[in-house]
Amino acid sequence: PRSSPQCWEVRKHNSSEWCRFVRSNPDCQLEGGFLDYLEGVFCVFPPRLLPLAVTLYALWLLYLFIILSVTAEKFFCPNLSAISTNLKLSHNVFSLTSPLHGVTFLAFGNGAPDVFSAVVAFSNPRTAGLAIGAIFGAGVFVTTVVAGGIALVKPFTAASRPFLRDVIFYMVAVFLTFVVLYFGRITLGEALGYLGLYVFYVFTVVLCTWIHRRQRGEGLPPPGHWEPEMPTDAEEQESSGTNSGDYGEEYRPLLPSRETSLHILRAALSPLDYLKWRRKPWYWRLFKVLKVPVEMVLLLTVPVVDPDKDDLNWKRPLNCLHVLTSPLLCILTLKSGAYGLYQIQGVFPVWGLVTLVGSILAIIIFITTSNEEPPKYHCVFAFLGFLASAMWINAAATELVNILRTLGVIFQLSNTVLGLTLLAWGNSIGDTFSDLTMARHGYPRMAFSACFGGIIFNILVGVGLGCLLQMTSSQLVVKLEPDSLLVWILAGALGLSLVFSFVSVTAQCFQLGKAYGICLILYYLAFVCVALLTEFRVIHLSAG
Repeated sequence: PRSSPQCWEVRKHNSSEWCRFVRSNPDCQLEGGFLDYLEGVFCVFPPRLLPLAVTLYALWLLYLFIILSVTAEKFFCPNLSAISTNLKLSHNVFSLTSPLHGVTFLAFGNGAPDVFSAVVAFSNPRTAGLAIGAIFGAGVFVTTVVAGGIALVKPFTAASRPFLRDVIFYMVAVFLTFVVLYFGRITLGEALGYLGLYVFYVFTVVLCTWIHRRQRGEGLPPPGHWEPEMPTDAEEQESSGTNSGDYGEEYRPLLPSRETSLHILRAALSPLDYLKWRRKPWYWRLFKVLKVPVEMVLLLTVPVVDPDKDDLNWKRPLNCLHVLTSPLLCILTLKSGAYGLYQIQGVFPVWGLVTLVGSILAIIIFITTSNEEPPKYHCVFAFLGFLASAMWINAAATELVNILRTLGVIFQLSNTVLGLTLLAWGNSIGDTFSDLTMARHGYPRMAFSACFGGIIFNILVGVGLGCLLQMTSSQLVVKLEPDSLLVWILAGALGLSLVFSFVSVTAQCFQLGKAYGICLILYYLAFVCVALLTEFRVIHLSAG
């Protein structure tokens, strides 16, 4: 046949032809990324060592999820919070910007790995199925397993108005996706429609909160246990946020007295707090050992501004180093280093120019500042840290998408099933632990709200932004080529889970107990079974 065969057909050939097939087939070219995983597994490793290659790739995949979670939690979110503080987006309970902060900055911080993964996957038509699988798969997982887990851990009464608002918006987003899948393409208008729907959602949240506060302020009784979530959420968020204060605890200099720059640098780059190390259990220590290399590299390349500290986390020698390392990181990770390695006039590389300018700026800042007091322009470091951590997340997400596509080729699985399982589980694991921990500590309503509020951001911004960015680089229509029945089962399962929650929660007068939790978890298990049976052609359309 004239058209080149698809990449997954490589396993149908003799093992001696694998390498030539992968190198000559345009469908086997991975977009972006620093490593060519397909060439690695089919050309570098001999065929008999294929299980070893798969094992190494699986371990690297797990480590990429760790990189994503550490970058988002300890570097991306704190800088995002510092930027919102600098832009005067107050966390004050009585300020209208409190819900705005929750559904924009907070949602972006929590959903960064999901959205970046979706944007990277949508950038290549061959991996668009991965993005759809991941966004829908995470949606089904969070609205069933996580929401059901919260109800099992601590039965509670849901906040009626926020719940109904979020579920209705989510159902509209799923319906919009049904329309898009039916036509098999996303146009510019539809991509803007996704983003427009999110802007309308943000506006609705702010308006609902304003109306609620007006009602409460007009002579109603003092706030009681019946009160909806939104105002108390902000307070609870801040109190529950203290557990992320281990960042400050770990990197705080031991002596408050005047210290040398070398001592400040050494203390700031120490990712281990030995007192905490001795107190913690063995599994925490093991996970910490895995995270230390990532944290060290991130500490060297990403500045963090902490508005809750007196010195705003100003570390003069380290921050001066960041003036050099952060721009260098950004230029070397953009388009996998294509711009950084570009030669100006064919003579001087871009990375050389960035190093030169960064070094001069670092020396000037070091001379004109002191160790004790942050400079007036310290907030600029929050923007620099935000950009650098976003580049780290984008680079890790690119590798993640490429390695998942490689595993799909090796096991002859569709991108959609890889998205709804591995990518969805990997991106949701952090949300699962944080939401269940929040519920266990007595905030089940807040955790339940986070389940529905967060994934609205992921689906609307993930699909809208991902397709919009692809349109800027190619044609104005993104073809989806849905993997037949599986995508419809996925979208249908998400829609059905939302309808089930909408009807059952309302019928129970928003009293959620263990029975509701068990039903949701059983529903998810049934959905995964049906999805896998469809993938392996046990369930199929009789016509096709």
